[in-house]
Amino acid sequence: MNIEDLQSYCHAKPGVEECFPFGDDTMVFKVMDKVFLLAGLDSVPLAFNVKCDPDMAEDLREKFDCVTPGFHMNKRHWNTIVVDDSVSDKLLQEWIDNSYNLIVNSLSKTLKKELLSL
Repeated sequence: MNIEDLQSYCHAKPGVEECFPFGDDTMVFKVMDKVFLLAGLDSVPLAFNVKCDPDMAEDLREKFDCVTPGFHMNKRHWNTIVVDDSVSDKLLQEWIDNSYNLIVNSLSKTLKKELLSL
């Protein structure tokens, strides 16, 4: 997965917007104005942060060397994923989906309804 693949994958999800609130080198993806993924554009190899259930976050960190506590994030709820080809793109996409779904599931009924209408 490269940065263009990451962008395309995130943009294919309903209600996603891309922005740069932390400067030109950090791309942020939000759903209904809530962050679900951050990616450093200058990271070599590509690395991104995703939200994760705390228990699952710990399990992933123990199982995969490419998964570490979220850089500059709440380390209980966020993981940093280094795209070093040690895991498949499908697995990376599952982790992105999980982050997106955690945010969507936390939305108010009103925002969920708005999202469904997009």
